[in-house]
Amino acid sequence: MTTSFDLPSESAWQSLHALAQAAPTVASAVNDSDWQTRSTLSLGPLTVNVGHHQMSSKIFDHLLALLEASPFKTLKAGLFNGDPINLTEHRAVGHTRIRTPEFIKTDPTLAAIKSFSQRVRAGQHCGGTNERIKDVINIGIGGSDLGPKMVCQALSPTHPGPITSHFVSNVDGAEIAQTLMRCSPETTLVIIASKTFTTQETMLNAKTAMAWLETAIPDATLRGRHLAAVTTASERAMTLGIPSEQIFSFGEDIGGRYSLWSSIGLVIALQLGFSAFKALLLGANTMDAHFAQAEPQKNIPVVLALLSIWYGNFLKVQSQAIIPYCERMNLFPAFLQQMDMESLGKRTQRDGAPANYPTGLITWGQTGTNGQHAFFQLLHQGQHLVPIDFLGFAEDPISEPEAHRVLRLHLAAQITALALGQPAPENLHRDYPGNRPSSLLMMSALTPETLGMLIALYEHKVLTCSAVWNVNAFDQWGVELGKQLAKAFEQPSQSMHDTTRTLLEHIKLLP
Repeated sequence: MTTSFDLPSESAWQSLHALAQAAPTVASAVNDSDWQTRSTLSLGPLTVNVGHHQMSSKIFDHLLALLEASPFKTLKAGLFNGDPINLTEHRAVGHTRIRTPEFIKTDPTLAAIKSFSQRVRAGQHCGGTNERIKDVINIGIGGSDLGPKMVCQALSPTHPGPITSHFVSNVDGAEIAQTLMRCSPETTLVIIASKTFTTQETMLNAKTAMAWLETAIPDATLRGRHLAAVTTASERAMTLGIPSEQIFSFGEDIGGRYSLWSSIGLVIALQLGFSAFKALLLGANTMDAHFAQAEPQKNIPVVLALLSIWYGNFLKVQSQAIIPYCERMNLFPAFLQQMDMESLGKRTQRDGAPANYPTGLITWGQTGTNGQHAFFQLLHQGQHLVPIDFLGFAEDPISEPEAHRVLRLHLAAQITALALGQPAPENLHRDYPGNRPSSLLMMSALTPETLGMLIALYEHKVLTCSAVWNVNAFDQWGVELGKQLAKAFEQPSQSMHDTTRTLLEHIKLLP
């Protein structure tokens, strides 16, 4: 990787490179009273501690200078003003707009979601055979699947109700076949979630689900009671027999991985109840206000972003881990993986010039304590430096008090062991070098409000990183080529490269 810099402030980058040559250890940062006074940030039920990092006030001030020299202020203002900051697709970025209190009060689509979800949950909207809806199958992929699925899994134990949600995303036919086996068509609502209603995986799965419904409910009008759509292509949805009043639209400015706040969250409202969905939106809006107003050194998303930039660009780190100490959050690392890597996995600056510096980190993780018995060996004694975000909750009404106490003891122990280690020069097999950095994000409890805050925090962290790296966080052109080739391979041509033809033969797509 070349080390030339084409960012707004080459001098700021060079200064940080010089500081990285003598980066402090985590142990020295822990004992640095000046840094420790700056290392704890709070916002309502959320407290963030970044004291266990290879960091000092001097380094952090240089990172703030790097931020100041970037397009950060322009992009942040553009996000909240509705400017077309998604410049390659020539549109605004609207996910913060749709979770403001004013929007929640006045948006007709949100009112329709409230009415429909309440009627389904109350048994007022029944299926074609006049039985109550008990199961909802959400068919979508990417942002139309992972966000709502993560939220429903995280919060359904504390928000029990009459609906069980299921999610189908993979075009692998086994997934939808197994899902349909768990449901009865007479008591199932199928949501087809696709912005364009052309996504290949989603439409194939929708075709299977609709055939399943048609066998049990031949009458098209009655069958329509079992169908809903979330899309910007209402006419395409209606051609499949979905009633217009059960089609819920959202704006073109809502990107897939930022869309759970929109009508893509219909399944959340059905599973958890509309009040929980509203609380999720308002929790995110709380973080929006903090991000918009807090000064950079006290701005939680900004601080976490600058740490990622410090490690990725100056300490040559390639990955970061997300470890929630809450089993209900086990999809959260995968959700952040999509948000972070699809947004920041770019090699081109906003103006179209090559980005001749590292952008984006590989994002991965698993819940604690399961991760401790899987990959923590590498984190403690391996040769890769992996900064970690540990997520914890002070209370958990679902867990037994003693179990939750032990869970938090493990959380504290891992942060300490990674940071300080335990030298054993006489037996290197038992030597813990320490100097492994981590942040602690501690919440009062896992609620719709705190989950909304947490998701929005990472959204704004991504925006901040994109500003410093000068890349567009709101497109994903890198996924398009594979989609195009998959369609082209359906009808192999004689001009196809011999290697490709051989590959199709190996995959049993050619005789």
